[in-house]
Amino acid sequence: CNGWRAQREGLAPRFRNGRGCWGLNCLSVSAGGSSVGRPRECVVGGAAFGPEELRMSKNDNFDIQSLFCVLCGRTDDCPEKYGEKRTYVEYDLTVHYYCLLMSSGIWQRGEEGEGVDGFLITDIRKEVNRAAKLKCNICKKKGASIGCVAPKCKRSYHFPCGIQKECIFQFMEDFRSYCWEHKPVQKFPDKESRGTSECTICLDLVEQLPVYTVLKSPCCKNTWFHRECLQCQALSAGIFFFRCAVCNNKDKFQKEMLRMGIHIPEKDASWELEENAYQDLLQCYQHCDIKRCLCKKGRDYNEPDSKWEIKRCQCCGSRGTHLACSSLKSWEQDWECMECRSILAKSGNYGKQKKRSLATSEKMDGTTCLLEEPSPKCPRQSPGSQRNFLLQSPKIMCQNNLSPCSHLELPASNRVTVSLSPLMSNRNWSPRKKYLRKHRREVSNILKDLKLQVNTKTTRLNINAGNIWNSALKGFRQRNFSPTNTIEIKFTNCKNRSKTDTPAASKHRFFQLLLLHLQNSSLFEGSSAKNLSLDFQAVKENLYFEAGKMIAVSLVHGGPSPGFFSKTLFNCLVYGPENVKPALEDVADVDVAQIIKMIKYANSLSSLQSTIHDYYEFLAAAGCLRPITALCDKNMLVNDILIHHVIKRIISPLESFRQGLKTLGVLEKMQMHPDVFSSILCYKPERLSAEIICDLFTIHSSSDVNKVKGADFWMAYLQDVESGESVVTLEDILFFVTGSFSIPPIGFDPEPTIKFLHIRYPIGNRFLNCLELPITNTYEQFKDKMEFTIRSTLSIERE
Repeated sequence: CNGWRAQREGLAPRFRNGRGCWGLNCLSVSAGGSSVGRPRECVVGGAAFGPEELRMSKNDNFDIQSLFCVLCGRTDDCPEKYGEKRTYVEYDLTVHYYCLLMSSGIWQRGEEGEGVDGFLITDIRKEVNRAAKLKCNICKKKGASIGCVAPKCKRSYHFPCGIQKECIFQFMEDFRSYCWEHKPVQKFPDKESRGTSECTICLDLVEQLPVYTVLKSPCCKNTWFHRECLQCQALSAGIFFFRCAVCNNKDKFQKEMLRMGIHIPEKDASWELEENAYQDLLQCYQHCDIKRCLCKKGRDYNEPDSKWEIKRCQCCGSRGTHLACSSLKSWEQDWECMECRSILAKSGNYGKQKKRSLATSEKMDGTTCLLEEPSPKCPRQSPGSQRNFLLQSPKIMCQNNLSPCSHLELPASNRVTVSLSPLMSNRNWSPRKKYLRKHRREVSNILKDLKLQVNTKTTRLNINAGNIWNSALKGFRQRNFSPTNTIEIKFTNCKNRSKTDTPAASKHRFFQLLLLHLQNSSLFEGSSAKNLSLDFQAVKENLYFEAGKMIAVSLVHGGPSPGFFSKTLFNCLVYGPENVKPALEDVADVDVAQIIKMIKYANSLSSLQSTIHDYYEFLAAAGCLRPITALCDKNMLVNDILIHHVIKRIISPLESFRQGLKTLGVLEKMQMHPDVFSSILCYKPERLSAEIICDLFTIHSSSDVNKVKGADFWMAYLQDVESGESVVTLEDILFFVTGSFSIPPIGFDPEPTIKFLHIRYPIGNRFLNCLELPITNTYEQFKDKMEFTIRSTLSIERE
């Protein structure tokens, strides 16, 4: 029939072994076999096609067989549905990859590079001939190469017909297929509510029903997907990167998706296969940014192992300098650009400076300068600056009456009148740092007032740190729990119990672990500054209320502050969502942010309308469609999308979260003092510095010279620790005394103190938050004892 039809249409037919239709079986030809008649229909791979379907113009120069898959007889080219459509000229063969994989009567008997992906050509011919005798139970045409594997089921069908009828094809093991009656289905608990959810991939609404087009994650309780979205993601990610988009589970997720008919190709992810995808990461910055470059060959000249070698900023790596231009003696010497230097100077993170010990420096005249060159980040430091800082400290108390001593009688040799070092002088604080420190002092007083509600009745919570959320939720929901009771924490897993732990330390660590879990939970979205996310299951279980309640209890009971609220979330809580205007930075979803950017930065009305047309369904679902007649209308459209996605979409979780924050009157205080509470809810706690530690501890001392010298050693030791010249950190010191690595917003109770005693080694009394320090003759002895004791104690506790 192929030869006859080709002659009639004026085409040159392709013959194989003298046959006109390889893989084409004539069902009928003209009467008597002559070429005068007209064929009624021709079967391509068993699928029947009439003359009109096979007609081609005389100008078409390609083979008829190249249009049709020899197994299903369709011309569709849709890799997501049918696999890649492949044409093999040397075999006169076109086939869909999935049709070949799922055919019931063929197996890969060849090597990987033999035939068609291991399917031998002779086997494909036999399978085509076998399928030509079977009628598809769906389209009623012959060529059904796939059969249902259920016992006693005799249904056969083409692969595209099976997809249309919602059959399941498993791309694993022996590649089984199931008809529409025997296909596997996902099981849903009877008590589970039915409703709508968002597809985690495309964000469109998904009906929570056990239907073919919807799949539920096996590892996340309330995560739903469109089948098409999952298939596209699987084809892009491959077997190495395809996993649950919410919890990143791979094994359990892939096993369930394969069972439900998702094809996961054994290949690397598409973004990993892109040529030179990460080429930019291999380019090193090589340019001298010094204001006055001394190199005659230009700022881009770089000669390794010479004074014209370019050194990059050790902080950002995006600025550089020739060694000679910044007077650097070697490549190993640290260098920071002006921008990073300014930031570090404001934050107090100065680089290491070589300093003489206090015992040695005391022998020097007060006006003598250190011989070492100062760090380029800060001015030269006077050897008497530590003692000057001691004179300026407001928290040195007399042991007799515990009142501030206006003056300390020091030896004349110790009286130094130089200015404070930049490390200790608050004149170098940035305005923002002064602002935050002032408000954090105020919020401490407010929280102490709220704590007056807490009574002496104790509620014990048994906490498993390995399952912090569930054990905390269970404790907060128990019948005898009350936010006004004193909370006592008992860690049930041995790893988190320590003999030196105090109730306050255990409670602080519990709230620290709990807030860290909340920050990374599905209740919030965003990178560092977080907004509430939309989790239908969390709304159903009232988890947003519990989260707000936990944060309020943590603040009043001496736990840490969250520090991860976005300004938008904070303003919604304080001023109400109707009075807040969100920004693009509040959109955590990359795809939604991309749509907003395309609309916001459209430079013509036509491009704006084209974008709206492309994302019509998204805008309609968000209720943001509006007539666009001018380019300026895009601003209102962007504002509508932001309000919907950031605020209106989470209005129910937001209200529940606000109700939780009303616990112990915290939300009311937030609304009365918004600036004060934003300093602890929207910003991370200030990094510990020598000055903060010194200001935190009250020194119980007298006019005894040895004790004053001990206080002097304490100040010098804090500076050594901050500058990195000690094996311990400021956090280690704080933990040694209080059992906490950070200062809670409400402060410590009792307030930390220091005593100087005739003891061999320092002692950290965590029940009283008291640091007992030994009186030594030299600074080296003091430093050695401090480091040995703190390191040993922390090492034992970790074990």
